[in-house]
Amino acid sequence: MTAYGYFLSSEEFGPHELIDQARMAEAAGFEALAISDHFHPWNDEQGQSSFVWSMIGALSQVTSLPVTTLVTCPTVRMHPAINAQAAATAAVLTGGRFRFGIGTGEALNEHILGDAWPEAPERMDMLEEAVEVIRKLFSGEQTTHHGEHYTVQNARLYTRPDEPPPLYVSGFGPRAAALAGRIGDGFVTMSPDASLVEQFRRAGGGTKPVIGGLKVCWDIDRARAAKTVHRLWPNDQLPGELAQLLPTPEHFQQASTLVTEDMVRQAVVCGDAVDDHVDSVGAYGDAGFDEVYVNQIGPDQKQFFDFYRTEVLPGLRARAATR
Repeated sequence: MTAYGYFLSSEEFGPHELIDQARMAEAAGFEALAISDHFHPWNDEQGQSSFVWSMIGALSQVTSLPVTTLVTCPTVRMHPAINAQAAATAAVLTGGRFRFGIGTGEALNEHILGDAWPEAPERMDMLEEAVEVIRKLFSGEQTTHHGEHYTVQNARLYTRPDEPPPLYVSGFGPRAAALAGRIGDGFVTMSPDASLVEQFRRAGGGTKPVIGGLKVCWDIDRARAAKTVHRLWPNDQLPGELAQLLPTPEHFQQASTLVTEDMVRQAVVCGDAVDDHVDSVGAYGDAGFDEVYVNQIGPDQKQFFDFYRTEVLPGLRARAATR
């Protein structure tokens, strides 16, 4: 049966708000937490971008829910060895409830040190080598690695959990799904695409977990909800590879002028119609996903959690029971 989690948006909310949301999510009956890992928000309206490893440390002290990064890029901004140390410490702090979601990243966050931003095939090669480095370090053995992209010299992780955290690999196309099946302990993809799930499973994913997520905007006024989404998250409607290639929030703001409120209304669940929320979230279970994370856009967080506790989560579980 599909598990339902809450997605903490580090781009839209500050650290104290995220901690409050984590508490509310657990009280509302969500079963897990995901959190984004960004250096920049997508645009200035979102306005936040806290350091994910500090946030996971704080979350470990206020909730018993599992925590997954959706997703960290472990290849450019921070060396895979440092990511391995951060993930191992997060797993210790959470009592083994940390899952390391990883992907090939976006220029928005990874260009900041002045490194070249590679083409997609090279980014996938870098991710594969990064996974190799991280797994070596998770073993607790002293590690030396001289690869095409990374060097590690006499490194050893001393603070480690009893079991290494699983590596959930993100992807949005057939080649990335196949890579996730080959090197990952699970697969992350954001649209409820059953064909990508099947690609992952055929490529070696087998019965490993598949994780997805979506944004919604609860509001008693559907038109107002659409305006909120259009103001804060128009970038989600940009097509193709723009999200991976544009380097600054200003560039996303420029590109997002092409996104209309009508596009938002068609793509994002807005309003307080229970069936709309149940159908959109439930589509992930229909497509074979094991976990789906919901993010509420905008300020009405308490009302959203009350709505999901009393209406949507019971509806989702009733729907899943009849699938």
